[in-house]
Amino acid sequence: MGWLALLGSLLCTLCHGSATPDSEGFLPSAPSNCPQGCVCSADLLSCAGLELQDVPAALPAAAADLDLSHNALRRLRPGWLTPLCRLRALRLGHNELEALGRGVFTNASGLQLLDLSSNVLRALGPHDLDGLGALEELFLFNNRLAHLDRLAFRGLDALRWLYLGCNELASFSFDQLHGLSATHLRILDLSSNHLRQVPVPELAALPAFLKNGLYLHNNPLPCDCHLYHLLQRWHQRGLSAVSDFAREYMCQVFKVPTSRVRFFEHSRVFENCSVAPAPDLERPEGQLLVQAGQPLTLHCNTGVPALHTAWVSPERELLVAPGSHDGSIEVLANGSLAIPNVQLRHAGVFVCLATGPRLHHNQTHEYNVSVHIPEPEPEAFSTSYTTLLGCAVGLVLVLLYLFTPPCPGCRRCCHRACGCRPRAPSPLQELSAQSSVLSTTPPDAPSRKASVHKHVVFLEPGRRGLNGRVQLAVAEDFDLYSPMGLQLKAGSESTSSTGSEGLVMT
Repeated sequence: MGWLALLGSLLCTLCHGSATPDSEGFLPSAPSNCPQGCVCSADLLSCAGLELQDVPAALPAAAADLDLSHNALRRLRPGWLTPLCRLRALRLGHNELEALGRGVFTNASGLQLLDLSSNVLRALGPHDLDGLGALEELFLFNNRLAHLDRLAFRGLDALRWLYLGCNELASFSFDQLHGLSATHLRILDLSSNHLRQVPVPELAALPAFLKNGLYLHNNPLPCDCHLYHLLQRWHQRGLSAVSDFAREYMCQVFKVPTSRVRFFEHSRVFENCSVAPAPDLERPEGQLLVQAGQPLTLHCNTGVPALHTAWVSPERELLVAPGSHDGSIEVLANGSLAIPNVQLRHAGVFVCLATGPRLHHNQTHEYNVSVHIPEPEPEAFSTSYTTLLGCAVGLVLVLLYLFTPPCPGCRRCCHRACGCRPRAPSPLQELSAQSSVLSTTPPDAPSRKASVHKHVVFLEPGRRGLNGRVQLAVAEDFDLYSPMGLQLKAGSESTSSTGSEGLVMT
């Protein structure tokens, strides 16, 4: 018996030695029903990346967030979520699921997030998503979806984010949304599909808040004039789904993939489109022209009483009662918007969002406000006064022209009237001015020979035509390098006149 007691004590020592106690000396206990290889922490259960081909049979009932992504799951058994009544998030992305089927999500009425991305789903039937009335986020991108039943999303009344990008969808029902209610839907991602025919009137009829979250880029859209005008208007209004991916909106000019052009960069493709879009595409917003400093009131006309009313300013600020953060805009109790003093910063599109039980869906109304600053009126003037003044000025100018002597630059300047001092021209300037009558040989004297550095120049225009003009004679020994030896002489008929003027220089 002693050896048995010794063996028992030895086994007890080994067991206590192999375990590591915590700071208080208690041994941690493993969570109950935690599948092998998974990680269980409070209400989180992660079995990701274990290459599972089937869902573990026993799952802890306390799990609220179940992660089965990055495995090799090919099918889901009906009713497999029955024990998980607290489940809020289910992640099944990056598996090999080809189909869902009826009853797969039974007892998942509290599920809010469902991730089925990066699988090989090819279609969604009318009952594949039954029982998900509280679902808000549905991720179906990066599958092979080519067909959606017309009631595939029926019953998903709380859905807000629906991601269907990177699939093979060639059509989508924008009027019925495949059974989905547009009351709460904010994001509808249809990017990178095979959409070739898009019903433009159905797009224009969507609520404004859904247009802001409708992603259609990277699709082989047709180069249609109506679609071009619609997307161009959304782009000008700054809708994020269009403006954030403007370069990725493509259209096909012809029925070949190589004929794709960018919607907003090749306007020549749409040169033949009419300037104004079709009137039935989108109800134009109210155009208001307001003078700066004046008051403005905008009414949200919904036809029926709205339970909640909010506004979106041109600066993307959500306006609810009492008004904007700077106090310049007020939201009244009846839902109207009032601006006591309109400024330039208030120019742009104001959008009214109205919700209520009697409304078919959240209604929106838009007002395009333009603010202008009045220019000051010009001062009034008398036409007769300006005419009389013009006549007086003209008369003065005529009198000045008739009775004022010419300027000092003229040759026959009247020095007394002009009040200018006579300026004797220099000999070289006079030589240059009379160069046309210079002669190197005197007309009435025998020819002489000039030395190498001396020139003889005679200015003899004839005594008959002198009439007081200065006769210039240059001596035979005139040196070009010393022009001070010039002698100006006057003709015989004008000697006295020339002497009186003092124009003789030696």
